Amino acid sequence: MSYTRVKICGITQVEDARAAAAAGADAIGLVFYQRSPRYVEVDAAVEIARAVGPFVTTVALFVNPEPTLVEEVMRRVRPGLLQFHGDEERAFCERFERPWIKAIRMKPDGDPAQEVARFRGASGFLFDAWSPDAYGGTGITFDWKKVADLTGFPLILAGGLTPDNVGEAVQLLRPYAVDVSGGVERAPGLKDAVKVGRFIAAAKSAASDRAQ
Repeated sequence: MSYTRVKICGITQVEDARAAAAAGADAIGLVFYQRSPRYVEVDAAVEIARAVGPFVTTVALFVNPEPTLVEEVMRRVRPGLLQFHGDEERAFCERFERPWIKAIRMKPDGDPAQEVARFRGASGFLFDAWSPDAYGGTGITFDWKKVADLTGFPLILAGGLTPDNVGEAVQLLRPYAVDVSGGVERAPGLKDAVKVGRFIAAAKSAASDRAQ
């Protein structure tokens, strides 16, 4: 695979969504988890989703949500993809009849292949660093080699990525996509357009170099 896609997650403002799209982002992430500093209200999410246009995928991120919240977001925001980043079971993820990805937090003693098997039916798997205190957005990396041998599905890499290390990650894993939040911010939930541009350029340049 010669093309690595880029998702800019934790968008909270229309202008940041537009900047990400203009820089070449393939997707943006909207966080519907109130404990996150990147949480966005549904009303604001509607405007953000409209701002990026039809060819940038809007991903709605949830952490152990009530079904009614997911249903409201689907109805009003119309995301192209659902992302479950908590302790949801497969049956819950499937009940909304919308394409979904499952985040797997890389616990020190965890078995990522086993987790993948538990969630057959997912459109892809996002591998993130594990923290006992947070469900994501920690800025922490994990040992990328732990997922290097996983195949058969779109692999999305997250956790501590920045414009300075994303190229190395892409060269090593050749993932389907990379996902960044804090690594391109000037403050939690507020993106830095220069960092966003550098990140996307580094990820796609590394993928191109690997393909040659």
